[in-house]
Amino acid sequence: MNFIIIVAAGTGNRMKSDLPKQFLNLNGLPIVMHTINRFCQSETISEVILVISEPMESFWTELCLKHQFDKPIHIAFGGSSRFESVKNGLDYIQQNFDIGPKDYIAVHDAARPIVSDLLIRKAFQGAYEHQAIVLAQKSIESVRMGNVSTNKAVDRNQIWMIQTPQVFNGELLLKSYQQDEDPLFTDDASVVEKMGERIYIVEGDSKNIKITYPQDLQIAQLYLNLI
Repeated sequence: MNFIIIVAAGTGNRMKSDLPKQFLNLNGLPIVMHTINRFCQSETISEVILVISEPMESFWTELCLKHQFDKPIHIAFGGSSRFESVKNGLDYIQQNFDIGPKDYIAVHDAARPIVSDLLIRKAFQGAYEHQAIVLAQKSIESVRMGNVSTNKAVDRNQIWMIQTPQVFNGELLLKSYQQDEDPLFTDDASVVEKMGERIYIVEGDSKNIKITYPQDLQIAQLYLNLI
C-alpha cells in the first residue's frame, strides 16, 4: 500500500492572515482541499491521512459541509512541531494498518496544491528503487553560505531546493521517527538521514510551489488554470 500524510497543522504566520494558509481560498476551495484532491485522484495512492491541529477540527468539519467535500481520508491531529505532527500521522497508520516491507509512506505539505500525478508517480517510483527519496530542483540563484558579515560563495550546481512529497519505505520511516526530535530536523529526509540512510534525489517540478507568501496565491492560481 502507498500512504500519503498531508501535514496541515501549521499556523502559516508569513501569510499575514489570522487563518492558517492551508485553509485560505484558492479558486473557490481551501488550499488543502486542492492538495487532497491531487492525491485522491492519483491511482498511486491507497490511503490519505490529513494531519490538522485539533482546535481546527470543528472548522474543518464546517469547511467539508460548506464545500460538500467528502473525500475518503483519515484525520490525525498535529503536535507542537512538524516532527510531532508527522509522527502522529505515522502513529495513526501504524495503529490502523499492517505495514510491511512493500509499503511506502509519503509526506507532503498541505500548502503545495499544484503537485501533479506525474510527479507523484515519479516520487514513488524513485522510492521503490532507492527506499528514501526527496523531490528537488537545482538552485537557479547564486548562493552564499554564512551570516550577514561572514559568508562565502557556494557552487549553486551543488545546491538543491527541496520539495514534497518525500517518499520512504514505510518500515524505514516508522523506525526513523522513533528518534528523539532534533532541531536539525527540517524535513522528513533529515530524520531518515540521521539513521545513516542515503537520500536519493528525484527531479522535482517548478510548478510544485509551496504557498508561503500572499503573492504565492496568485502564482498558484495561474498554475491551476494551466492544469
